[in-house]
Amino acid sequence: MKQHFRETRPDVFIGIDSPDFTLNIEADLKSAGIKTVHYVSPSVWAWRQGRIKTIARAVDLMLTLLPFEAAFYEANQVPVRFVGHPLADEFPLEDQRISARETLGLTNSELILAVLPGSRGGEVGHLAPTFLDTIDWLLERLPDLKVLIPAASPERREQLEKLLANRSTSAQLLDGQSREVMAAADVVLMASGTTTLEAMLLKRPMVVAYRMGSLSYKILSRLVKTPHISLPNLLAAKALVPEIIQDDVRPDVLGPLLLERLQGGSEVDELKARFAQMHRDIALNASDSAAEAVWQLAEASAHG
Repeated sequence: MKQHFRETRPDVFIGIDSPDFTLNIEADLKSAGIKTVHYVSPSVWAWRQGRIKTIARAVDLMLTLLPFEAAFYEANQVPVRFVGHPLADEFPLEDQRISARETLGLTNSELILAVLPGSRGGEVGHLAPTFLDTIDWLLERLPDLKVLIPAASPERREQLEKLLANRSTSAQLLDGQSREVMAAADVVLMASGTTTLEAMLLKRPMVVAYRMGSLSYKILSRLVKTPHISLPNLLAAKALVPEIIQDDVRPDVLGPLLLERLQGGSEVDELKARFAQMHRDIALNASDSAAEAVWQLAEASAHG
């Protein structure tokens, strides 16, 4: 592949994600005088920050989806352009609560909690039992609360069904439809991951949790260099939403945080307004912005 591009000499080579694969190609082509662009930054700002030297040698331009990523590259003198996040272009700026409830056959008066324990088996295994205990804690205090759990896949549905079979927890399992469920909910309890960005784009208050094996946690806690784990907090550079990690993932911790948000109030309204502004900040028509940045690099190269 490298030899092919060295011989055909494209105006620009664009590597998309998959950094362990594409950065190697980009470094080789850049050394041969071919302009290189990398689209979708690896999480170098969070861990293995020494990779920035490899990236600097490999790319003429890094295109990032999030503004704090661009700030990291600027601080390390790597040419960068923040182009916005494609998800932000997909989600309407307006609140979708009413339409989502209509889609799911829910009334506007119902108090709804969405619970998303993750998309991988390990995540669900670590989080779902405690999430179900937390649901029981909440239902003792809010007996009319409706709980929806969208299963990320048939395998996760089967896993959740087995967990629910041995208990009396009142919760409705759905196949997929995580976006509709989050949009319809008053509050979301969820695993850390990309879905926290989706919840933010839907302007939903949330409580984020993450738990892993003790050895994995000890290793990662030494490698990760960021103060937050959820994308809303990383974007805001402050703790907008609660992040509960490892041994603190317990019903007596999660329950009160969820109860406070389910009861609403001015702080919840302020959070939704902040999320709306953050949505606007990263909705830059990402595809067009990325194409423009690549075109400008190609033009500069042609006239350089």
